[in-house]
Amino acid sequence: MAEQQTHLAFVPANEAPWEDLMAVMGSARCHGNPCFCQRFKIRGWRNINDEQRELRFREQTQCEDPGAERTTGFLAYLDEEPVAWCAVEPRTAYPGLLFSRIPWAGRDEDETDESVWLASCFIVRKEYRRQGLTYALAKEAVDFARERGAKALEGFAMITEPGKTITWGELHVGSHKIFEAAGFRQVTHTNKRRLVMRKDFD
Repeated sequence: MAEQQTHLAFVPANEAPWEDLMAVMGSARCHGNPCFCQRFKIRGWRNINDEQRELRFREQTQCEDPGAERTTGFLAYLDEEPVAWCAVEPRTAYPGLLFSRIPWAGRDEDETDESVWLASCFIVRKEYRRQGLTYALAKEAVDFARERGAKALEGFAMITEPGKTITWGELHVGSHKIFEAAGFRQVTHTNKRRLVMRKDFD
């Protein structure tokens, strides 16, 4: 794994070719549907068709526009091959999470604080999984958010246990282990399966 990580590079989505994003995202499924990171951005995300979700994703990433002021995440390249995606942007970009009981129970915080960002999605192409890439994505997400002015970065993580299998479609939010390895702390235990993890920047 260490040898593979040596050749890992990260590129903001707005600087990446669209075909590279599609190489990673085109076959990704969330609850059986291609989500294109729209699940928590629009109500009834499965009520719009695949082409509409894809179009929204392309507009949000500002793909192939290096001069864009904002984008929504980055791609990871292994030996120049696009292999993984991480969605990282202000938490307010996800209205489906704002004011939702699950991530906010017991928290005294302004949900609309745009300086708090969220690493919401980790996608690795099937043939490159189980190589530790999500750990690298979580660490890069910290730098990505901090360099763009975030004061904190959160993750709504899935709790993983030895011997218990979680489908990849559920694990796209990231496991608690990858956030712990990147220096996040637990904020709250939202339910039996999920945690809110957070890293504050000085």
